[in-house]
Amino acid sequence: MSYDAPFAGLKVVDLSQGIAGPYCAMLLAQHGADVIKVEGIGDGDWARTLGTHYGSHSAFSIIGNLGKRSLSVDLKTEAGKAVVWRLLQGADVFLEGFRPGVINRLGFGYEAVSAREPRILYVSISGFGQTGPLASQPAMDPVLQAYTGMMNENRGEDGIPHRVPVIVVDMSTALYAFQGLSAALYARRDEPRGRYIDVSLMQAATALQSIRLMACHLEGGSMRPGGAPAGVFQTADGWMSILAMNDRDYRSLCEAMELPALAEDPRFASPQLRLQNDEALYAVVRPAIARRTSAEWDTRLTKAKLMHEKLNSYADFLSQPHVKESGLIQWLAQAGLDQPVPVPALPGMLPQGNGTPRGTAPVPGQHTRAILLEHGYGRAEIDALLAQGVVAAAA
Repeated sequence: MSYDAPFAGLKVVDLSQGIAGPYCAMLLAQHGADVIKVEGIGDGDWARTLGTHYGSHSAFSIIGNLGKRSLSVDLKTEAGKAVVWRLLQGADVFLEGFRPGVINRLGFGYEAVSAREPRILYVSISGFGQTGPLASQPAMDPVLQAYTGMMNENRGEDGIPHRVPVIVVDMSTALYAFQGLSAALYARRDEPRGRYIDVSLMQAATALQSIRLMACHLEGGSMRPGGAPAGVFQTADGWMSILAMNDRDYRSLCEAMELPALAEDPRFASPQLRLQNDEALYAVVRPAIARRTSAEWDTRLTKAKLMHEKLNSYADFLSQPHVKESGLIQWLAQAGLDQPVPVPALPGMLPQGNGTPRGTAPVPGQHTRAILLEHGYGRAEIDALLAQGVVAAAA
């Protein structure tokens, strides 16, 4: 155990699928835990089939499984279930992401697992939680963005609610699950038993929106803007995010726009007045911003020490000098791809190295033989399980 690998020595059995559970387990692997990804025979985790396929991978499965080892098993067979029970011996963490009730029918509910491994930390990740009228409903990120109000709050200038395109609900669920599990691992040092940890996409989406949710409740249904002028403005050749909400910044922006009279206009003399008269203010500011290019505004606004940034595409972002020099992105080779892929360095951690276990996502069944050997299966037994279709190994 060290700061670089604080979870070294921990054994994790990961039956989760999609991205919320797998990304949580991936974070455990990145912190040094031995994470065994248990997936079905064939395509494996259904996240491998989301979007464009690259051999046995998709962008989802690469990001969600870096640093893990994969074992493919048929959980519908008794022999396959026996394999998972063998894996669970001495495990510290168990993750599952099935719809409520499914894991119990498979025989690996919390009561059954904790009866054999009393100190295990058992994490269930679901859409709407384990109980309630919607518990059995299928749910993914877009469903929870709609249900929790996120889409309704994310309206464009066209007035139409839009989905946040990055899978913010799944990713935040993974992060909340990881922080809850990390805290439980810390507390377990002084506890005789493990515990059950229930995490849902609904909980995470709501917690992520807690400030806006509260503000909308207190302010009669909609959250008032934090100040003006602030937002996204069209330039002569693109778009730029600009914030100049306090009096000093507002005056600096007026100077940068070469509009000294605007700074003295009594309608805009305070933050409150600028919000009250925002339509009149933006009627002046937007055309002024549109007259110059993003590069010109970057020079002017940097000199004025105002918060701003050009709206980048992902390609623009990856090519930024600051991104390159800060080491934010690792370019890692993965099975099935003919080029390295950009993987962000995880906050607070050493970057993953290309070709290292932490920097590699497994294909289905890549480590089946090795994992079974570690868990007491003989080579003849493994060959028999493979021949019977109970487990599968990557070629």
